[in-house]
Amino acid sequence: MNRRNFSKCLITAVSATMIAPGISSGYNPVQKTVRLGGPVFKKYSDPAEWILALKELGYRAAYCPVGLDAKSDEIALYKKAAKEADIVIAEVGAWSNPIDEDKKKRETAIEKCIKSLQLADEIGANCCVNISGSRNPENWAGPHKDNLTDETFEMIVETTRKIIDAVKPTNTFFALETMPWAYPDSVESYLNLIKAIDRPRFAVHLDPVNLVISPQVYFRNSEMIRDAFTKLGKYIKSCHAKDILLLGNELTPHLSEVRAGLGNLDYMVYLECLAGLGDVPLMLEHLNSGAEYNQAADYIRSVGKKENIFL
Repeated sequence: MNRRNFSKCLITAVSATMIAPGISSGYNPVQKTVRLGGPVFKKYSDPAEWILALKELGYRAAYCPVGLDAKSDEIALYKKAAKEADIVIAEVGAWSNPIDEDKKKRETAIEKCIKSLQLADEIGANCCVNISGSRNPENWAGPHKDNLTDETFEMIVETTRKIIDAVKPTNTFFALETMPWAYPDSVESYLNLIKAIDRPRFAVHLDPVNLVISPQVYFRNSEMIRDAFTKLGKYIKSCHAKDILLLGNELTPHLSEVRAGLGNLDYMVYLECLAGLGDVPLMLEHLNSGAEYNQAADYIRSVGKKENIFL
């Protein structure tokens, strides 16, 4: 990526800040850093041990270190430790299906989202994130013929409003992760959700791999990434780091999630555009071991080093 393309990414970030007033982007045209983070496999029993484990991994961002059952004094201690160590708590995962067809499961999922958002607000995480859900009765996050319909869109709007209104967060945001077979499944559908939900504390969690849903996007994913940052950059609070690979030579395409560095995602464009947003973390996920996470982190740092982006 040359300087001209880097400038384009910075320009797109500036453009994004003018799309919808009300949410600060943190955009800094001088800063060229990205906060990389991921899971901590080392056991910790207090904030000091947690911070040490993060430092050993070279992370400047972290997943929430406590669960939904944590007491306020414990949450306060971890929040204080993160601030003092310059660690950004990127997100609290509320992984569940708040549009489940089963009423009891749906209510349980919504309650989990509310408690997760409360935790995110109390600990000062950038966001609380979930998927929008699925109409699939067998798989809470799976594909279904009714997922991408107007009816489901309205369900998502209603449910998301309910979650945000129940908490009324002031220190964090509620976000929905992009998904290949559920809303938001594109930049445009995310913009539509932002407008329809109409809550200032609704934001964006970007996972560009989940938006690679065809060979066309696969081979031109750098354009998709730039478009996402142009239109959604203002709202982005946390991002995921993984990769995607088009497998085999069969007639029908098979897109498979892989470790960062083993696929085709344009990490140079991704990092340069992300660096324009300031303290928006990039969080590694979906790997099986600490060794794999180290390999992924090494690859992403090596890409950043080429453009003098510190991770």
